[in-house]
Amino acid sequence: MATTLAKAADGADTTEYAARIEHVSKSFAGPAGPQLVLDDITLDVAPGEFVTLLGASGCGKSTLLNLVAGLDKPSAGGITTNGRPALMFQEHALFPWLTAGKNIELALKLRGVPKAERQGRTEELLELVRLKGAYGKRVHELSGGMRQRVALARALAQDSQILLMDEPFAALDAITRDVLHDELTRIWRETGLSVLFVTHNVREAVRLAQRVVLLSSRPGRIAREWTVDIPQPRRIEDAPVAELSIEITEELRGEIRRHGQH
Repeated sequence: MATTLAKAADGADTTEYAARIEHVSKSFAGPAGPQLVLDDITLDVAPGEFVTLLGASGCGKSTLLNLVAGLDKPSAGGITTNGRPALMFQEHALFPWLTAGKNIELALKLRGVPKAERQGRTEELLELVRLKGAYGKRVHELSGGMRQRVALARALAQDSQILLMDEPFAALDAITRDVLHDELTRIWRETGLSVLFVTHNVREAVRLAQRVVLLSSRPGRIAREWTVDIPQPRRIEDAPVAELSIEITEELRGEIRRHGQH
C-alpha cells in the first residue's frame, strides 16, 4: 500500500485526505472460482473527518478496513493514506501477561520512542482515555469497557493521523457502549484524528459520524452516503439521530432485500 504525505514549499502539510480509496476491488478464491467481495470502491476520508462504514454482515466492511490498514492488498485499484493507520479491533487483543501500561508501552517501543519517555507518555494516554492510575493493572482486573479503553490508548500510542476501528464496541453492554461513544467523540475532537469506523449498528453510525457510508452486499459497493449535520455531542436517543437512523435503516433493508439476504 502506498503512503502519501504532501508538503508545500514552506513545509506545511497540504494533504487533502487522510485516506484515499480509488476504484478498489477485492476478490478471494472460492470453490467455484474467484469471489468478488468488494467492487469499485472509491472513497476519501478528509483530515479530521469521522466516517462510518455501514452494511449488512458479509458486505465487505472489515475487508475494506483491512485493506486500508495494509493487512491485505486490493485485487484492483489503489489506497493511499497520510501516514500509517492505527487499527483497533472488536476484541481488545491485549497481552494478558502485561499490565495495561505495558501493553501501551509496547506500541511506543515499536514506534521507536526512547525507553525513558515511554512511561510518561503512557500515563498521558491513560489519562486521555480516563484510566488514570490503571498503569499497573492486569488485563483480568479490567472490565470489558476498561479493556477497550486500554486498546484505544494503545492505538493512539501509534501516533497515526487516521484511526481504523472495526466494531470496537459490539461486544459491550448498551450502557458501557454509550459511555464509550461519548469518550470516543471527545478524544476525536481533542486530537483532530481522522476516524474510519466499521459498524452494523445504524444508530451507532449516526451517533458518531460526520458521514455515513452504506455498502451494498455481494459484492460490496457504495450504495449511498449521508452527511450527518446533527451537532455534537449527540445522544443515541436524540430525535434527529432516531429520524436519520430510520431513513438509513430503510435503505439498508432495501439493500438486503435486493441481495436476497435474511
